[in-house]
Parts: sequence; C-alpha cells; structure tokens
Amino acid sequence: MSNTIPALKITDLRKRFGGLPAVDGVNLTIPVGDRRLLLGPNGAGKTTLFNLITGDIAPSSGRVELFGEDITGAPSHRCAHRGLARTYQILTLFPNNTLRENVYLALLGLSPLRLNPFRSLKNRADYAERAEQVLQQVGLLSLADRKLSETAYGEKRRLEIALALAQKPRLLLLDEPLAGLSREERSDVQALIRAIPSDITVVLIEHDMDIALSLASSITVMYYGQVIAEGDRASITAHPKVREVYFAD
Repeated sequence: MSNTIPALKITDLRKRFGGLPAVDGVNLTIPVGDRRLLLGPNGAGKTTLFNLITGDIAPSSGRVELFGEDITGAPSHRCAHRGLARTYQILTLFPNNTLRENVYLALLGLSPLRLNPFRSLKNRADYAERAEQVLQQVGLLSLADRKLSETAYGEKRRLEIALALAQKPRLLLLDEPLAGLSREERSDVQALIRAIPSDITVVLIEHDMDIALSLASSITVMYYGQVIAEGDRASITAHPKVREVYFAD
C-alpha cells in the first residue's frame, strides 16, 4: 500500500448529543507512521472523536477512512480486523485473570478460536509465544502469571497497551495512557510509547501539554469539538488561540 494513502482521514465529522455538538465538523489527515498528539482541555471532544473512529458510537454526519477504506459507523470488531486498536481512558481489563490470560483474550478477539478460548489455547504454542513477546515488550513478563487485581495501577496501564499491541495494529489510538500515574509510572509508560515500532501510526490523547509534546511529532488541538490548530511543537505553542486556551490565566 502506498504511503500517499493516509493512515486516517476524517472529513467533516460531526456528533451531536441532543442539541450539544460534541464533535463539530472535524477534518483530520494523519499520514502513515505519524506520532500525532490530540491535545485539548477536558470536554474538547477528544474521546468522542476516538469513539467515532472506532465505531463505539455512530456519527451524526461525516466520513472516516482507515488506510483508504471507508469505516464510517462500522462496528468496532470490523475496525479491529482492519488494523485499528485502542486503549481507553477508563481501564477495560479482566481483574480476576492473570496478565497472560488477559493477553490471550486480546489475541482471541481477532481469532475464530474465541468461542472456546482457554481449551483452544492448550495446543497453541504460537499464542503462548505471542503473549510472552508482548508482555516482554512492555516489561511485564515476570508478572505474567499474577492476577491483574494484584498488580499496581501503572502495570495495568502498561498491560492495556500490551493488549492493543498484541493485535498487531497498523493504527493505535491511546486515550490518556498517563492518566492517574505516579511520576515513576509516567516515565515507564512514556518510554513504552516511544518504543512502539515506527511502522505503527499512533494517535495519543493527552491534556498535559508538557508531557504530551515530548511524545509527538505533530499536534492537533481541539476545543469545544473543533480543531483550532495543527502543526509542530513550535507552531502550536506560539499559536494565539492555543495560548488563549491554555495560558489565559
């Protein structure tokens, strides 16, 4: 596939909840391999935009294309099969299972074996190997057989990224992966995000400008459901509307 086709193209995307425009005419093009920061204060429409991209909610109007294919309003499982993975602002893990079992479940989500998961895995060395690979990738292999409920919050955040990477995505959406972390945990997760292979396009939601700008090669700023600025770090920090939003006080 030619790299002239963007990883993600959004055209005039809108979502209203009653009379409230949560996403209001967003246009966005993200090239393959980009590290894009989606920046904005709480209520800017960032997570709603992610939900529209992944099919968790349907748009009121507009278009979403993934690597040139129209996925507007497609169910989330169809998007996953086409190379789209995401994490959530609120953790969506299985606390009574081990870290290894959580990865197995993520792998099975894209497999016909999912209807009888743990029995099907008994003779699947490839699944066991892939699970160990992704746990190693996020520094959690030593905890593979520990119940998720017995792990620290930062480890849960790293596991959620592991589950997304286990699906071998071409486009990865990270929704505030640093939220609620201690300084040390933030450092670990930042290092993990920087180490994501360059052939995976990454879109990251964050509202802490200082931390987020260190992770991105390009930035899109949203405010009240609209894109108000796009560019690199220098142009964004100098943009008058961005300065008004972030530095008004």
